[in-house]
Amino acid sequence: MPKVSMSTDLNASADDVWRMIGQFNALPDWHPSVEKSELTEAGQTRTLDLVGGGKIIEKLEKVDDGARTYTYSVVDSPFPVANCTSTIKVSGEGANSTIEWSSEFDAAGGASAEEAMKMMQGIYQAGFDNLRKMFGS
Repeated sequence: MPKVSMSTDLNASADDVWRMIGQFNALPDWHPSVEKSELTEAGQTRTLDLVGGGKIIEKLEKVDDGARTYTYSVVDSPFPVANCTSTIKVSGEGANSTIEWSSEFDAAGGASAEEAMKMMQGIYQAGFDNLRKMFGS
């Protein structure tokens, strides 16, 4: 099962970063590829509308605000992955923080594991790049 794990450092406190990205419905606030997010099933499922078209449905598996982490699974996606579970975590001390975004999945839709991994890395990097702009890092 392919795995992707990436991180980036920000010049912002972990609490400030978690306030921005820690809500399950907050992806449109910081990821440039997500136009809209709608919660259903008592906030446990989100439907993401992507810029340029396409939808992703994801289910919240667990959240720990104290540890600044949440894990979600992909229910339906136009991307070449299946059985995908991802985790976002924010850590840090003082005025600096680190965001870790990781996932484990199966390649699907005829894509190779390498192609699926590169696609996931591109999604994560786009989010990290935008967060660095937002936080001036």
